[in-house]
Amino acid sequence: MSLGLPRGKELDPGFTLPPALPGLRDDLLTNPAASHVDVRGWFDEPDRPFELEIGSGKGTFLIQEAARRPETNFLGIEYALEFYQYAADRIRRAGLRNVRLLGIDASEFVRWRMPSGICDVIHLYFADPWPKTKHHRRRMVQDRFLADCVRVLRQPAEGVPGGELRIVTDHAEYWAWMEQHFARWCGPSHAFDREAFIPVLPEREEDGAAERTPSELVGTNFERKYRQEGRPFYSTTLRLARPKAAFAAG
Repeated sequence: MSLGLPRGKELDPGFTLPPALPGLRDDLLTNPAASHVDVRGWFDEPDRPFELEIGSGKGTFLIQEAARRPETNFLGIEYALEFYQYAADRIRRAGLRNVRLLGIDASEFVRWRMPSGICDVIHLYFADPWPKTKHHRRRMVQDRFLADCVRVLRQPAEGVPGGELRIVTDHAEYWAWMEQHFARWCGPSHAFDREAFIPVLPEREEDGAAERTPSELVGTNFERKYRQEGRPFYSTTLRLARPKAAFAAG
């Protein structure tokens, strides 16, 4: 099966790779914070806003957003080795110093490695739907993952909104699964408020054109491919509003 990647080309990740992670501590379950790694220290300007993309694929979204918003640091996580290497090489060639990339299991990294309250936005776009029932446990959107998001997202404070989990999928059955989870985690007595998903880029009007080009939700390769196929998209934004209420639901 072709993944649409160049073959026989040497890929150089360069500065995009963070330092090697230390091993998990023996007291992980009783003292999880001791195994946390402040990923903000991997960047040249660690005090900037920090966003995480889970499932970066070929790196298209990271490259677009890192160039458009140089004041923000981005960490991408891509488990598939070929995509991870290809994306890292693209980011290096683009010279985007505000991006780092990991090839690791994202759910485990968020759970055991990320400190609390450091992430402004978590991006989850076109994640593998794992359609077979026996594989549903591998889906990213689970109660445990949403609880981890509550912990690592920026906490709401007076005059400061909480962090966001932004989700897009093309898979109707996976979306129905997500909706069941959202019902347990969103609303006045729960952790998140749901908001409309605002596309990353606005509609464009070409010079001299009579019509406007519809906006892309996020501009990933998957979105562009599926848009050409005429697939519908499902999207939402979950904003952290009440962090303590989530633990009763989780």
